Amino acid sequence: MSVLRRVKTIAELVKFEHTVLNLPFAYLGAFLAADGWPTGRQLFWITVALAGARTAAMAMNRLFDAEIDRKTPRTAGRHIPAGLVSRREVWGYVVVALAALLLAAANLHPLALKLFPLAVATFTVYPFTKRFTWLCHVWLGLSVSWGAFGAYIAVRGAMKPEIFILVAIITLWNTGFDIIYGTQDMEADRVNGVYSIPARFGLAPALRIARAVHLAVVLLVGLLGLEIGLLPLDLTGAQPMILPPAAWSPAMWLYLAAWALVAALLHYEHSIISPEDMSRVDAAFFNVNGYLSVAFSLCAVTALLLR
Repeated sequence: MSVLRRVKTIAELVKFEHTVLNLPFAYLGAFLAADGWPTGRQLFWITVALAGARTAAMAMNRLFDAEIDRKTPRTAGRHIPAGLVSRREVWGYVVVALAALLLAAANLHPLALKLFPLAVATFTVYPFTKRFTWLCHVWLGLSVSWGAFGAYIAVRGAMKPEIFILVAIITLWNTGFDIIYGTQDMEADRVNGVYSIPARFGLAPALRIARAVHLAVVLLVGLLGLEIGLLPLDLTGAQPMILPPAAWSPAMWLYLAAWALVAALLHYEHSIISPEDMSRVDAAFFNVNGYLSVAFSLCAVTALLLR
């Protein structure tokens, strides 16, 4: 097989196109940390770091879950169970991806380099959480949030409350749609001893839990806007608590639109699936969340620049 075909095979194995779900939030973390424009050099190495981290994490997930995938009807045709790629080859890509992440961290900030082992440990542990806790979805969300957290640290070199709110948003956003995604393998997970919220509580309760988690995301997006001064509220008492529309800045209008968009997209995501009809679960998982990640991050970054 040619080198290009092998690269394509690995890209398919790690679903490289799903990077669109994570990269915009990493950029948002960078702009939030810079309180304006990060440098082009910072954005370049943040991109390298995110690509390396996600590739390594997904490849390890495929390696550690290969036997489970083989016994699950939906995933039995994946690359490792189907023999399309060897474990040794995938481990090689893991090493390359981790090297890219390490190189990026070294070129960003000393604190980012110090946090490298903790970040790797977080996403390395994730596949094993499915062996003992149905809270694995939350651990996955926390692993994904390292993109934005790492980007923030890489630019600012310190932590403020705003980044912890953004981490909570990303963690719970991923938790919610991973619960939805996990409904596809609910019965197989029970047979194979895999822990998940759908396997533990059933389809309808799992969807209600995902809905509640995403409602928390909407509230946290509002809290982030309050923390960074992009909501038309004055908590100092010097002005009316809710500012009149005439006093709203363009940045406030834009962030309010982004907030409304998040609420609308998450509502739509839950409206197209139900315990009686899960046929559109793939659209709910990738399409809607891809739009949400890109649209919210773009609007929030623009609002930050206009602030």
